[in-house]
Amino acid sequence: MSIAFLLTTLVVVATPGTGVVYTLAAALSRGRRASVVAALGCALGIVPHLVATVTGVAAVLHASATAFQVLKYAGVAYLLYMAWATLRDKEALVVAGEARDGAVPARRVILRGVLINILNPKLTLFFFAFLPQFVDPAQAGALPRMLLLGGVFMLVTFVVFAGYGVLAASVRNHVISRPRVMSWLRRSFAGSFVALGARLAFTAR
Repeated sequence: MSIAFLLTTLVVVATPGTGVVYTLAAALSRGRRASVVAALGCALGIVPHLVATVTGVAAVLHASATAFQVLKYAGVAYLLYMAWATLRDKEALVVAGEARDGAVPARRVILRGVLINILNPKLTLFFFAFLPQFVDPAQAGALPRMLLLGGVFMLVTFVVFAGYGVLAASVRNHVISRPRVMSWLRRSFAGSFVALGARLAFTAR
Protein backbone atom coordinates (compact mmCIF):
# COMPACT_ATOMS: atom_id res chain seq x y z
CA MET A 1 0.00 0.00 0.00
CA SER A 2 1.93 3.00 -1.29
CA ILE A 3 1.75 6.51 0.12
CA ALA A 4 1.08 7.76 -3.42
CA PHE A 5 -2.05 5.61 -3.64
CA LEU A 6 -3.35 6.74 -0.26
CA LEU A 7 -2.71 10.44 -0.95
CA THR A 8 -4.31 10.26 -4.40
CA THR A 9 -7.30 8.42 -2.98
CA LEU A 10 -7.74 10.98 -0.20
CA VAL A 11 -7.62 13.91 -2.63
CA VAL A 12 -10.11 12.28 -5.00
CA VAL A 13 -12.52 11.29 -2.24
CA ALA A 14 -12.34 14.58 -0.32
CA THR A 15 -13.11 16.64 -3.43
CA PRO A 16 -16.81 17.60 -3.14
CA GLY A 17 -19.06 15.77 -5.56
CA THR A 18 -22.48 14.13 -5.69
CA GLY A 19 -21.73 11.78 -2.79
CA VAL A 20 -20.64 14.62 -0.53
CA VAL A 21 -23.71 16.69 -1.42
CA TYR A 22 -25.99 13.74 -0.71
CA THR A 23 -24.30 13.00 2.63
CA LEU A 24 -24.52 16.64 3.73
CA ALA A 25 -28.20 16.77 2.79
CA ALA A 26 -28.80 13.63 4.84
CA ALA A 27 -26.96 15.12 7.81
CA LEU A 28 -28.85 18.40 7.82
CA SER A 29 -32.26 16.87 7.21
CA ARG A 30 -32.14 13.65 9.23
CA GLY A 31 -29.17 13.92 11.56
CA ARG A 32 -25.91 12.13 12.27
CA ARG A 33 -27.13 8.56 11.86
CA ALA A 34 -28.64 9.28 8.44
CA SER A 35 -25.42 10.90 7.28
CA VAL A 36 -23.38 7.84 8.25
CA VAL A 37 -25.89 5.57 6.50
CA ALA A 38 -25.73 7.79 3.41
CA ALA A 39 -21.93 7.62 3.47
CA LEU A 40 -22.18 3.83 3.64
CA GLY A 41 -24.48 3.83 0.61
CA CYS A 42 -22.05 5.96 -1.38
CA ALA A 43 -19.18 3.65 -0.45
CA LEU A 44 -21.17 0.55 -1.45
CA GLY A 45 -21.94 2.25 -4.75
CA ILE A 46 -18.25 1.87 -5.60
CA VAL A 47 -18.49 -1.94 -5.66
CA PRO A 48 -20.07 -2.18 -9.16
CA HIS A 49 -17.37 0.10 -10.57
CA LEU A 50 -14.65 -2.00 -9.00
CA VAL A 51 -16.21 -5.18 -10.37
CA ALA A 52 -16.58 -3.54 -13.79
CA THR A 53 -12.90 -2.64 -13.77
CA VAL A 54 -11.81 -6.13 -12.76
CA THR A 55 -14.05 -7.89 -15.29
CA GLY A 56 -13.24 -5.56 -18.18
CA VAL A 57 -16.63 -3.83 -18.43
CA ALA A 58 -14.83 -0.53 -18.00
CA ALA A 59 -13.04 -1.23 -21.26
CA VAL A 60 -16.41 -1.65 -22.95
CA LEU A 61 -17.60 1.70 -21.60
CA HIS A 62 -14.38 3.28 -22.77
CA ALA A 63 -14.71 1.80 -26.26
CA SER A 64 -18.47 2.09 -26.74
CA ALA A 65 -19.81 5.62 -27.04
CA THR A 66 -23.41 4.35 -26.87
CA ALA A 67 -22.93 2.42 -23.62
CA PHE A 68 -21.18 5.36 -22.03
CA GLN A 69 -23.87 7.84 -23.11
CA VAL A 70 -26.72 5.63 -21.89
CA LEU A 71 -25.22 5.27 -18.42
CA LYS A 72 -24.20 8.92 -18.32
CA TYR A 73 -27.66 10.28 -19.10
CA ALA A 74 -29.28 7.87 -16.67
CA GLY A 75 -27.03 9.45 -14.06
CA VAL A 76 -27.99 12.96 -15.21
CA ALA A 77 -31.69 12.09 -14.96
CA TYR A 78 -31.23 10.74 -11.44
CA LEU A 79 -29.40 13.85 -10.28
CA LEU A 80 -32.20 16.02 -11.68
CA TYR A 81 -34.69 13.85 -9.80
CA MET A 82 -32.72 14.43 -6.60
CA ALA A 83 -32.89 18.19 -7.24
CA TRP A 84 -36.64 18.00 -7.73
CA ALA A 85 -37.10 15.86 -4.60
CA THR A 86 -35.14 18.42 -2.59
CA LEU A 87 -37.14 21.38 -3.89
CA ARG A 88 -40.60 19.88 -3.55
CA ASP A 89 -40.51 19.95 0.26
CA LYS A 90 -41.08 23.56 1.26
CA GLU A 91 -40.32 23.07 4.94
CA ALA A 92 -37.29 20.82 5.18
CA LEU A 93 -34.63 19.18 3.11
CA VAL A 94 -35.69 15.90 1.58
CA VAL A 95 -33.54 12.82 1.59
CA ALA A 96 -34.79 9.80 -0.33
CA GLY A 97 -38.11 11.53 -1.03
CA GLU A 98 -39.75 10.32 2.18
CA ALA A 99 -42.39 12.00 4.29
CA ARG A 100 -41.34 14.05 7.28
CA ASP A 101 -43.43 12.16 9.83
CA GLY A 102 -41.07 9.24 10.30
CA ALA A 103 -37.53 8.10 9.98
CA VAL A 104 -36.32 7.22 6.52
CA PRO A 105 -35.57 3.47 6.33
CA ALA A 106 -31.82 2.97 6.30
CA ARG A 107 -32.05 0.67 3.27
CA ARG A 108 -33.62 3.48 1.21
CA VAL A 109 -30.98 6.00 2.21
CA ILE A 110 -28.32 3.43 1.31
CA LEU A 111 -30.03 2.65 -2.01
CA ARG A 112 -30.05 6.31 -3.01
CA GLY A 113 -26.36 6.62 -2.21
CA VAL A 114 -25.60 3.45 -4.18
CA LEU A 115 -27.56 4.72 -7.20
CA ILE A 116 -25.79 8.08 -7.15
CA ASN A 117 -22.45 6.31 -7.60
CA ILE A 118 -23.60 3.48 -9.87
CA LEU A 119 -25.02 5.92 -12.43
CA ASN A 120 -21.72 7.76 -12.81
CA PRO A 121 -19.71 6.18 -15.66
CA LYS A 122 -16.77 8.47 -14.92
CA LEU A 123 -16.17 6.54 -11.71
CA THR A 124 -15.80 3.28 -13.63
CA LEU A 125 -13.38 4.88 -16.05
CA PHE A 126 -11.52 6.43 -13.12
CA PHE A 127 -10.98 2.99 -11.62
CA PHE A 128 -10.02 1.67 -15.06
CA ALA A 129 -7.28 4.31 -15.33
CA PHE A 130 -6.39 4.62 -11.64
CA LEU A 131 -5.96 1.13 -10.22
CA PRO A 132 -3.65 -0.28 -12.94
CA GLN A 133 -1.11 2.41 -12.03
CA PHE A 134 -0.60 0.64 -8.70
CA VAL A 135 -0.96 -2.98 -9.86
CA ASP A 136 1.25 -4.82 -12.31
CA PRO A 137 -1.06 -7.15 -14.28
CA ALA A 138 1.90 -9.41 -15.05
CA GLN A 139 2.58 -10.11 -11.39
CA ALA A 140 1.04 -13.04 -9.55
CA GLY A 141 -1.80 -11.97 -7.28
CA ALA A 142 -2.68 -8.89 -9.35
CA LEU A 143 -6.43 -9.48 -8.98
CA PRO A 144 -6.44 -9.78 -5.16
CA ARG A 145 -4.24 -6.69 -4.96
CA MET A 146 -6.62 -4.72 -7.17
CA LEU A 147 -9.54 -5.80 -5.00
CA LEU A 148 -7.60 -4.80 -1.88
CA LEU A 149 -6.88 -1.33 -3.28
CA GLY A 150 -10.51 -0.97 -4.26
CA GLY A 151 -11.53 -1.93 -0.73
CA VAL A 152 -9.20 0.71 0.71
CA PHE A 153 -10.70 3.29 -1.66
CA MET A 154 -14.18 2.35 -0.40
CA LEU A 155 -13.08 2.58 3.24
CA VAL A 156 -11.55 6.02 2.73
CA THR A 157 -14.73 7.12 0.96
CA PHE A 158 -16.87 6.00 3.88
CA VAL A 159 -14.66 7.63 6.51
CA VAL A 160 -14.36 10.96 4.68
CA PHE A 161 -18.04 11.17 3.75
CA ALA A 162 -19.11 10.19 7.27
CA GLY A 163 -16.77 12.87 8.61
CA TYR A 164 -18.44 15.47 6.40
CA GLY A 165 -21.83 14.24 7.59
CA VAL A 166 -21.04 14.22 11.30
CA LEU A 167 -19.64 17.75 11.11
CA ALA A 168 -22.76 18.95 9.28
CA ALA A 169 -25.04 17.16 11.75
CA SER A 170 -23.29 18.93 14.65
CA VAL A 171 -24.74 22.27 13.50
CA ARG A 172 -28.10 20.83 12.43
CA ASN A 173 -30.04 22.21 15.42
CA HIS A 174 -28.81 25.72 14.66
CA VAL A 175 -29.89 25.36 11.05
CA ILE A 176 -33.33 23.78 11.26
CA SER A 177 -34.55 26.47 13.69
CA ARG A 178 -34.07 29.12 11.00
CA PRO A 179 -36.62 28.79 8.16
CA ARG A 180 -34.76 31.19 5.88
CA VAL A 181 -31.54 29.25 6.27
CA MET A 182 -33.37 25.99 5.58
CA SER A 183 -34.94 27.48 2.46
CA TRP A 184 -31.54 28.69 1.25
CA LEU A 185 -29.97 25.30 1.95
CA ARG A 186 -32.77 23.49 0.16
CA ARG A 187 -32.25 25.58 -2.95
CA SER A 188 -28.48 25.32 -2.67
CA PHE A 189 -28.56 21.51 -2.53
CA ALA A 190 -31.04 21.36 -5.39
CA GLY A 191 -28.83 23.70 -7.40
CA SER A 192 -25.81 21.56 -6.59
CA PHE A 193 -27.52 18.44 -7.91
CA VAL A 194 -28.47 20.30 -11.10
CA ALA A 195 -24.93 21.64 -11.53
CA LEU A 196 -23.41 18.20 -10.98
CA GLY A 197 -25.88 16.73 -13.46
CA ALA A 198 -24.96 19.38 -16.02
CA ARG A 199 -21.26 18.71 -15.51
CA LEU A 200 -21.84 15.00 -16.00
CA ALA A 201 -23.93 15.66 -19.12
CA PHE A 202 -21.12 17.61 -20.77
CA THR A 203 -18.29 15.27 -19.83
CA ALA A 204 -16.69 13.12 -22.47
CA ARG A 205 -15.06 9.76 -22.13
